[in-house]
Amino acid sequence: MHVAHLTLHDFRSYADLDVALEPGATAFIGRNGQGKTNLVEAIDYLSRLSSHRVSTDTPLVRAGADQAIVRASVVKEGRTALLEVELNPGRANRARINRSPLPRPREIVGLVRTVVFAPDDLTLVKGDPSDRRRFLDDLLVLRTPRLAGVRSDYDRILKQRNSLLKTAGIARGGSRDAALSTLEIWDDNLARVGSELLGARLALVEALRPYLGKAYEAVARGASRDDADVEYRPSIELGPDGDDRDLQQAMLDAIAARRKDELDRGISLVGPHRDELLLTLGNGELRLPVKGYASHGESWSFALALRLASYDLLRADGDDPILVLDDVFAELDTERRSQLAQLVAGAEQVLVTAAVAADVPEALRGTRFRVADGQVTREE
Repeated sequence: MHVAHLTLHDFRSYADLDVALEPGATAFIGRNGQGKTNLVEAIDYLSRLSSHRVSTDTPLVRAGADQAIVRASVVKEGRTALLEVELNPGRANRARINRSPLPRPREIVGLVRTVVFAPDDLTLVKGDPSDRRRFLDDLLVLRTPRLAGVRSDYDRILKQRNSLLKTAGIARGGSRDAALSTLEIWDDNLARVGSELLGARLALVEALRPYLGKAYEAVARGASRDDADVEYRPSIELGPDGDDRDLQQAMLDAIAARRKDELDRGISLVGPHRDELLLTLGNGELRLPVKGYASHGESWSFALALRLASYDLLRADGDDPILVLDDVFAELDTERRSQLAQLVAGAEQVLVTAAVAADVPEALRGTRFRVADGQVTREE
């Protein structure tokens, strides 16, 4: 899979942009603030309908514009499709395939698959549990696009249930009884959808684990593939079977046990939104959490390994994702730059951004564009 052409209208710093791309390695070179990351961010947005830099769409629309358009010609197995997303902050976004509108924008998710390496990846290791949950869910949706709907449904149910908990917590008499009765319906909804999301995450972590060990061995000096591991830590006690029905009942039992606490605090304390992905380093019984114990270099290696493992897992599914290396080489020493470049050089398409051309390893010396003053110019 690769992007053959990218068109932007009022996206970030670009009023209008058309750029032809090729398979293999492509580097966008330019000083900070010139717009090189905006280019790869647009391609990644087509993949997930979200940005790896911001949490809302508003910053993606050029100042003074009402909407932005990202359009790309994508080639997969010799066939070309034209994908387009129209970003409308405050209103519904729209998506099209080959100029035909889609009923829901999220139906475009997963048609382009990207794996992004960025300086902010360090938050996967050092950040909050929500950063690691988002990492899992983004990968889930790329592998199984229908889970975008499950994820959206869960967020909606959680929001409505939290609102009801706040109401029930302060209500009295008959109003409280009515709120509690309604709350039971939302308990069932949360457990039903939450158990599906939880089951998918558990399966994903098991699938990712062997690729993580292999990737960490490749990027960390002197490491073995047994050094790095991941473990999913749910907010509930898992039953013996671990199927969706078992998980659903386990969630309902945990919700019942935490009812008083939830009413007192006015928030949902049980469900996938409270889970953690535990990252560890070490061998045998001597395993320590990466967060709080790993050195800066080990943390970087683990973050890179998570992205490489994601890439390898998606490739194992039968697809070759587009790799985006967004200003990561400036964060790495010469040896790690070379290691990473050699690991990804065989990808069908690798998009690199760098402030200095010398930061891009020789193994990724392909097509180069100079990005300056809002212009993207191919170097001959």
